[in-house]
Amino acid sequence: MSYKIKSRIWIESDQNVLLGEGRVHLLKAIQETGSLSKAAKSLNISYKKAWQLLDSVNKAAKKPVTINSVGGKGGGGAELTNYGKSLITAFDEINKNCWAFLDKELANYECLKL
Repeated sequence: MSYKIKSRIWIESDQNVLLGEGRVHLLKAIQETGSLSKAAKSLNISYKKAWQLLDSVNKAAKKPVTINSVGGKGGGGAELTNYGKSLITAFDEINKNCWAFLDKELANYECLKL
């Protein structure tokens, strides 16, 4: 048996959450599908919930995270801006570094070694 530390991180400012795992999953799904509604379906969340999450990210971000096109005959769509893509990269890197730090910290405690 071995022990692992589990944690979840999020980035916030003035009590508004910019990014967390759920928001990053949504941004990645938008990037993959090119649509907020398709992204919501792929994550099994309602369109309303997806829209609220994306709206909260855009309100907390320094720059627009997505470029949205209105639906119509050809349908609408959404794509990430370069800033949105950089937020995903930053979050993933921070998260990876956090897990590495926690694993290193856990190894420092004899009582948790087997």
